[in-house]
Parts: sequence; C-alpha cells; structure tokens
Amino acid sequence: MDNKKVLENESHSLANASRINYFDLVIEAGKGATLTDVNGKKYIDLLASASATNTGHSHPHVFEAITKQAQKIIQYTPAYFANVPAAQLASRLTKLAPIDGPVKLAWGNSGSDANDALIKFARGYTGRTNVVSFTGAYHGSTYGSMSASGVSLNMSRKMGPLLDGFYKVPFPSPWYRRDYETKDQFIDRMFDEFKLPFENYLPADEVAVILVEPIQGDGGIVKAPTKYLEKVYQFAHDHGILFAVDEVNQGMGRTGKWWSIQNFPGLKPDLMSVGKSLASGLPLSAVIGKQKIIDSLAAPANVYTTAGNPVTTAASLATLDVIEDGHLLQRSHDLGIKAQKFFEEMQQQYDFVGDVRMYGLDGGIDIINPTTKKADTQIATKLIYRMFELGVVMITVRGNILRFQPPLVITETELQKAFEVIKKAMQDEADGKIAFNAKIGWSAD
Repeated sequence: MDNKKVLENESHSLANASRINYFDLVIEAGKGATLTDVNGKKYIDLLASASATNTGHSHPHVFEAITKQAQKIIQYTPAYFANVPAAQLASRLTKLAPIDGPVKLAWGNSGSDANDALIKFARGYTGRTNVVSFTGAYHGSTYGSMSASGVSLNMSRKMGPLLDGFYKVPFPSPWYRRDYETKDQFIDRMFDEFKLPFENYLPADEVAVILVEPIQGDGGIVKAPTKYLEKVYQFAHDHGILFAVDEVNQGMGRTGKWWSIQNFPGLKPDLMSVGKSLASGLPLSAVIGKQKIIDSLAAPANVYTTAGNPVTTAASLATLDVIEDGHLLQRSHDLGIKAQKFFEEMQQQYDFVGDVRMYGLDGGIDIINPTTKKADTQIATKLIYRMFELGVVMITVRGNILRFQPPLVITETELQKAFEVIKKAMQDEADGKIAFNAKIGWSAD
C-alpha cells in the first residue's frame, strides 16, 4: 500500500466535509507516541488524535481491557439494561468530577452529543431556553453543539438556520488585547463586552447556561484570564444561570490536572462535558452535573443505543487506571515545563515565533509575520509541512498557531527528538529553504 494511492481511492467515496486536509498521511499503526504510516515510515505524534489519545496509542492496559470485555459481550444497549463496566465507571467518574454536592452523569458517544446533552439538561432544569457561548469555541458538529461553536465559517456555511436561542460573546484571547491596555484593563473591557448583550437584548433571566472552554482548544490553546472567568462565574450565579465547562479537548489530564477548570481555583461548574480521551479514543462521552440538574429530565430524553456500552466503558476504566498509576498528571506538568522552556528559546531565536502558551503538555505557539507581528498562516503552514517531512506530526489551529498536544506518555527521548525536528524546521524557514505554499488545515476555510 501507498499513502497517496489509498487517499486517491478513498477520495471517490469520502465526503469533503469529513476531513480537514493537512498531509498525505494514512496511519497504519500506533504505539505510545509513535505513528506508522502504510509505507512503514514512523512519526512522533504531537497531536494525540486531537487530544483523544492522552494515554498514547494502543496502551497495553487499555488494549487488554478492550480484548477481555469483547470476549464477554461487545454491545447490548445501555438504554434498557445495565452492564458492569458502565456501572463501575459512572461511580468512579462522578467522584472525579470537580462539582460540589451529589453528582450524576449521562452517557454519549462523542463530545458533540455530550454538549447537546448538556444543553438539554440545562434547559430542562432551569426552564429557560437561551445558551451563551464564546467566539473561538469548538463544541462539536451536531446541530446543538455546532450552534454553540464559533471557530470556523464552514461549520455554519450552507447549513443554516442553526438552532434558536444561541448567543456568542467574545473570548478574551490575548491577540484582542490592545497595545495600551494593562492586563486588568483588558479584562475589564472584555467583561464589559460580555455583559453588553445582557444589557441590551438578552434578558439574563431567560438564559439557561453559559458554556465555556476554560482553555480553548481549536480556538488557539488559550486560557481565559482567571479574573475574567471569575467575573463570568459570579455573573452566572448572580442571575441563576448555570455555569458549564467543556472538558472534551482539555480534560483527562491534558493540562497537568484532571480537568482544565481546576486551573481556576474555586470555580465549580454545574455541568461539564467529557469525551475524546475518556476511553482512549473509543466513542464514549458523558455529561456530568449536579444530581438535581441531571435528574430534571426523564427517559428517553437522552438515550443512545451504543452510549456507555461494555467495551468503551471497560476501555475508560483502564484509561483512568493508566492516568492514575502512570502519574500522568504530574508527567504532563513536568514535561510541559520542558516544552515551555524549549518554545521560549525558539521565540528568542526566530522572529516569526510569537506568543507561547503552555499548560502542561498542552501548548499554542503563535507564528507571526516578523515585520507586522500579525498572524502568519503561510509561515505556520510551511513549518508543519516541513516537520511532517522530517517525521513529526503537528498541525495548526486558527491557521497560524502550532498545536502542541502529544500523548502524555511521550518519552523524554521522543520529546527531545521532536524538539530537534521543530528547531530544524524553523531554521529551514529562517534560511528560506521551505518552498511549500499550499493552503491546508483550518486556514483553508
């Protein structure tokens, strides 16, 4: 087999809307933080399947759990009858949730339907209809989650009208900060912009939930300023609005903590959505929330034939084991410090490297035009393509931001080798040696 031949054959059958085009890569196998394509070439993975394989590829403990469970029963719909792995996981996962009081959950198959469910429960509990989310957010591709998203025009183009009752406010990303503003001035201005809809056309007492990624993923791997999110949190509580967090991308140890909201001490969500790495990439998600909220709806308000099935929940139990027993939270924190230092060194050496944001093994590195200091999609695209040629898989978000999210099990040797490749690509760009100029990735919108 050959990468290009497989892709050419597939192109006759696969919808254009189903894949964001980056590289001619067909993955044959994966182990830990290493990928192998159908030609036998190996790559260091700095994407972790969009943060869906935080425990690495084909982890032995997860593989064993899947195999053992599949030998017993693969599927019987949890919509009607319980299974042991799901019952065990529900108890374990609700205890891990950073939510006060009794906690319950409901299963889903993806982060998208977990966010749909979150909206259902928020509306069911509050009796209110409206949902507030943020620009730059990616919550999923179902109509509910897509209506809450704001990261790509191709997620709304030709598909409207989207669902009613969804309103977006600006996310306080650092590139919106004006040159003359102090940090506090920036936070105050962004919070004023947050309040503007509520003061003009959106009654707060008709809003069910504010949904936020505390650290945006596809929006640029960027953390909301703590004081800003505290203000939003207090506003929600002052007006009887539920405060919900999307942990699909940034949860499960990605930031060096179980959940990204734990980077904001004292903020306790009412609801949260989890997916991606919950079952090491198998299709499993959950909406987790205060018992009184989750109990506000009755079956079959949120049942799916395969959600919470025996194999995926067995994989998730094993995933939790790997994160705990392998001390992956601490590992993410410690290796994240090394990554921060490396990219800050690159920032000093190359004038096209802008802001560096690192939260554990979770980073966004802005690539900018050296003269204008504005986002430069062309340079970023050349860099990731050169890295790919040299054996490292990294992509961009927002067109110009390097997305650094390796599996949390990546070895220090692999990490160092990846750093060497990144530096080589950056030096090649500085020397004018990279000729690639095609439009790929999110920037191809």
